[in-house]
Order: sequence, then structure tokens, then C-alpha cells
Amino acid sequence: MRREPGRSGLGLVLSARRDPLARILNVDLATVLIAVLLPWSTTGVVIATALWVIALVPTIEAAAFWRSLKRPICALPIAMFALALVGTLWSDAPWGERLHAVGPTVKLLMLPLLLYHCERSSRGVWVFIAFLTSCLLLMIASWLVALDPNLSLKLYFSRGPFTPTSGIVVRNYIDQSQEFVLCAIGLAYPVMTLLRTNRVRLAALFAAIAASLLINMMFVVVSRTALVTMPIMIAVFALLHLRWRAAIIALCAAALLAAVIWNVSPQLRATVSKFFTDYQYTSIQNNETGIGSRLLYWQKSLRFFAEAPLIGHGTGTTRGLFEKAAMGATGARGQVVSNPHNQTLNMAVQWGVVGVVLLYAMWLVHLMLFRGEGLAAWIGLLVAVQNVSTSLFNSHLFDFQEGWMYVLGVGVAGGMVLRARRDDVANHNQCAPTLLQTRPMPDRNNNPSTTSRKFWSLSA
Repeated sequence: MRREPGRSGLGLVLSARRDPLARILNVDLATVLIAVLLPWSTTGVVIATALWVIALVPTIEAAAFWRSLKRPICALPIAMFALALVGTLWSDAPWGERLHAVGPTVKLLMLPLLLYHCERSSRGVWVFIAFLTSCLLLMIASWLVALDPNLSLKLYFSRGPFTPTSGIVVRNYIDQSQEFVLCAIGLAYPVMTLLRTNRVRLAALFAAIAASLLINMMFVVVSRTALVTMPIMIAVFALLHLRWRAAIIALCAAALLAAVIWNVSPQLRATVSKFFTDYQYTSIQNNETGIGSRLLYWQKSLRFFAEAPLIGHGTGTTRGLFEKAAMGATGARGQVVSNPHNQTLNMAVQWGVVGVVLLYAMWLVHLMLFRGEGLAAWIGLLVAVQNVSTSLFNSHLFDFQEGWMYVLGVGVAGGMVLRARRDDVANHNQCAPTLLQTRPMPDRNNNPSTTSRKFWSLSA
């Protein structure tokens, strides 16, 4: 980055009116701010996003931005928002519920903007560092709240009555577990890379950070969704970045470590045992439980989908459908929800096959974007895999925390991957061999011959 002699960092930020580089820097700093606030505050993320958009607008180059929007990785998120908006036309829900259901898809519009900006910026890694640092601070606070639940910030900022929960500083244990798992597994790639280059101390530091996040989950609080999806993420890393022998050894070591933690962590045993008891409580006693209630939601949602398979019932109709199905029922069978706790069924009920195809097309193109090596490719792939796998049990693409983790992770990592590929192509073109270049042979009058002239323009 160009920097004038004696110019301070604050001066560079404040010179955005006349310096294009300063304007790009301000957008980068706003992106870092979003990453810092994401584990802590929903309101803060919304405000930081508004500031980010304001900072981005003056930096947009219309022609390049339009070319970027036409790519499937950008067009499909926009199409999902458009479908939710158009779906209000055939919905029979009150208009307030229709517009409220459009809200979760608005954040998808940030994906094309992030991809466009981060493709031209070289500071994407700042965002990853900021998010990791923020999660580490949250982990330290979680240990303090585990010792004294009254230290929870939710006591002071919760909108409604809140009973202090051990280890939960802000939001809930599902969001916290998703953040910690993403950071812990995400550090596996830099640890492996550092070990291969004999930078043992830094690798040990990153490994210790990852271990501390996992230990907090095992001994303080952990969600069942995280327990189910964490082995999937570990398996993806082993298959992509380890040789078969190393992968088998790593998986065996992970299984042995899990067995040790199982024996010493009552919190983990209690969480896993709910997988087996919840279904019995719901199916036999009609009590509301996590797993049992989800099975009922899914059964009802499949019936709703069968009633309108092509374009669904329309935006915002989920709650009304559950209200009709709950008439005369009690207990778990009489629950009314506006979210079937499954991303595919959430799309299917409201927008039918069209919505499901659009959802899976977006996931697929984003997963394909992160083929290859590099930290950005690994983080982007991990974010996408986590969202796809956790969306089996929740509508995580539409939830605030997990949805923003997907948007921020895919947007920043995707932009970095696109930038790296563009630079590779440019370097390849500059350094390409010129074996096909042929000098024209002169004729008798010392002029280039017409036979060899056509080869003059051939170069690799």
C-alpha cells in the first residue's frame, strides 16, 4: 500500500475523500469490525454492516461490479432474496409476517458485495484474525461465567427475563459452540502447514488455542449440533490435507482423545445422553424435547411440502401452517413454530422445489469455489461445510449468527481465492514461454517474408 512519508495510520484513514487507497482501507477496517462484533452483538453487527456499505459505495467501479454480479457465486444469493420477495405475492400470511420472513434473506445480499471487495483487497486475513481473537476473548469470558453465572452479560442486555446459564456470556450455547468449533478446526490447516516448515513454536501456539476452545466446549457447555458436525469437519480436513496413513492415525488419535474426554467430562455425557432420551420423552410422554420435537416438525413440514410441492405456500406461511396443524393437539404435538429447524424443509414449505433447488445450487457453487490449497480455500470450505451440515438440524442459513458466519466467511475467503487465482493467471501470462514465437526470415530484399509473417504473432 502506498504511504506518504510521515503519514500516520489515522491520517490515512481520514484522507478517504481524496485517496482511493484510504477508501479501500476503511472498507477493510469496517469488515474487521463486523468480525470482531459477530460473536458478541447482533445490534453491533447491524450497525457495523451499515457503516461498511456506506464506506463501500464510493469505491465501487460500475463495470467491474456488474461483471462480478453475473457470476453464479453472486447471482444465486441474490436469486434467493428475490424468491423470498416474490414469494410474498402468493402467501396468505399477514403482510407483517411475510416481510418478517424476507428479513433473514437480506444478509445474503452482502455476499456479492464481500466477494467483489475482498477480490481487490489484500487484507482478508485481517478478518480471520479478528474473528479468532474475538472468539478467544469470548472463551475466556465463558470460563469466568462458568465460575460465576451472574457475570453473564445477558443479565444486563437481554430483552426479556433471563436465568443465568453456566458458561453462556451472550446469546446461547448453540451459537457459542458453532463459533468455537469453526475456529478450532480452522486452525488445523495452519498448524499442519507450520509443522511442515519446521515452525514448531508457532504451530504449538495455534494448537494450544484450538485445544483451549475444544476443552471449553467439553467441560463448560456444548451443543448437540456441534457434536454431530465436528466429526464431519475433522473428516473433511483429514481427507483433503493428510495422506492416508496420517489420516488414519489422526482419526484414531481423535477417537482416543474423545474417549478420554468422555470419561472425565460429565457435561459431555449429559449432552450425548439427550440424543437417546429426548425421542422417548416426546414419542411416549408427548413432552417437548430437542430431538423429539424436531422429528415432529419435520413430519409436519413434509406434509406441508406435499400440499404445494412446486412453489410452496409462500413467504412467511410456516407459522400459520403449524397453527392449523396444532388445533386440538397438546404437548409437543401442539407446538407452534415459525421454523421447522431444517434449512431444506424451511425452503420447501415456503418456496417448494424451486427454493430447494436454488438453495442446493448456491451451496454447491460455493463449495466448488474453494477447491484447491491455501488458507482462504480451507476456511471458506470449512464455513460452507459447517453450514450445510448444521442445517440438517437447524435453519442456520436464516439464523442471525450462523447465517452471518456463512456470509462473512464465504464472502471474505471467496474474494481472497478469486484474487489469488487472478494473480496466478496474470503471473502465468507474464512468465509464459515463447517457444512458439518465430522470427520472420528476410527475403532477398531484406524484408520479412510473407510465409513466416503469420508466425510472428504466435506466442505462449
